[in-house]
Amino acid sequence: MLEWFNSFRSIPEAPLMVLGRMRGVIRLDKIHTPIFMPRRKFRHTHRYESPGERSHQEYLLNQPAQITTRSELLRLIKGGEDTYLEFKIKLSNIERVTQGIVALANTSGGTIIFGVTDQLRIEGVPDPEAVRDELVRICREDVVPSLVPLIDIIAFDSGKRVVAIDVDGRGRPYRTRDGSFYMRFGAEKREVAREQLSMWLDEVRPLAYENVPLFDCTEADFDDGLLWTFANGFKDVNHSLNLYQTSEFLKKDLILAVGAGDDFFPTVAGLALFGKDERIAQLFPRAAVTLARYSGENGSAQLVESQKINGNLLSLYDRSLAFVLRYVDLLKTKPKARKPEDTLHVKPRSAYHLYAVREAVANALVHRDLAIRDVPTRISIYDSSIEIVNARRTNGFALPAAHAIRYGITQRLNPQIAAVFGRREYGASVPRGGLPMILKQSLLFSGRRPHLSTTNDEFSLVIYEA
Repeated sequence: MLEWFNSFRSIPEAPLMVLGRMRGVIRLDKIHTPIFMPRRKFRHTHRYESPGERSHQEYLLNQPAQITTRSELLRLIKGGEDTYLEFKIKLSNIERVTQGIVALANTSGGTIIFGVTDQLRIEGVPDPEAVRDELVRICREDVVPSLVPLIDIIAFDSGKRVVAIDVDGRGRPYRTRDGSFYMRFGAEKREVAREQLSMWLDEVRPLAYENVPLFDCTEADFDDGLLWTFANGFKDVNHSLNLYQTSEFLKKDLILAVGAGDDFFPTVAGLALFGKDERIAQLFPRAAVTLARYSGENGSAQLVESQKINGNLLSLYDRSLAFVLRYVDLLKTKPKARKPEDTLHVKPRSAYHLYAVREAVANALVHRDLAIRDVPTRISIYDSSIEIVNARRTNGFALPAAHAIRYGITQRLNPQIAAVFGRREYGASVPRGGLPMILKQSLLFSGRRPHLSTTNDEFSLVIYEA
């Protein structure tokens, strides 16, 4: 043990730990150069282990690094690059390095080691601190959304030093600033073809789906009246708004589009908020809302009227509320009880709390899981209730999150959409309070507690009449 410690002290510069922990030092009888190995969590068969085995391995990863045997060292080096491990001799082409980091992140994570040749020779890098700082900048500025990597500077007895960056893929999908997505297949990285992008993103079901760029969308697909009405609401803050064109304003001011130079790729959030109604129906049909009125207490009753509407979120909000008001009354205060002599032969219109219904419709539009294409948003009006059904993944949400949202602890899928939609300048006039307000006011108004349920990737809210 003392011999090992002395050999460690002989290293010209102690390994530097940046956003991570130091790798283990290997000292063999005939190999006196300390070797730091890439983390095994990114390699080979562990990705198919059971959850119990995986949890045990995660525990082991948090323990001090172990001394690796000579046979294990040789086996790992001989294995070379694979899906989760890449070697680079130096950091020279920023664009290609960015693509490599994105590819690893989209393939469940991995490691890039700078200072190692394709022939598995350790050459080192001349200025590892500069490489480290540039990798931090790339992950912060050139990868979208930003990454927080684990970076190690690793020193050898020979004086050579290498830099290893570990990338975690739990926040995928990731893309470059120009809107390109990459994945690793074996030792190669490939750009995800645009025709395959939607299918891949549906499988990933990301929390950041609202940031996915739409490559077939142009400036002509946006409602300039709605966009600039929103922008002019902030004219006291920024006096140079009139200098921008639609594409520049969406890219530089709202971060609702990507693209270098003249390239313009609006995001899902940008189109959903400010797109023209007719173009959204063509470009993003999954954003549609189905409205229905039944003459009974459930969906098996006779259908009176049904509509399928599409458009930007402000249009969907206004048209949904207009449909609801066609069949029910929305009131601020609870209606007075009717006297027996006031009883009519025709059942009066149902009454609901105004702000509760408006907030429920807004929540359905803003917080739906746009990555799920086969579950449409539905608003169904029955004789004594209104049911709002929304796409929301059941996995990881059903039990704990369904209880937490009752207390205002939300899991926002679309934070950018929610931020703009809730602004007074957007024009939706959304009430405040979220789901807790809906539950409280509906209970006070009708005397019945609203019903919440999550099943089959659907979130259902039922509000009862007074």
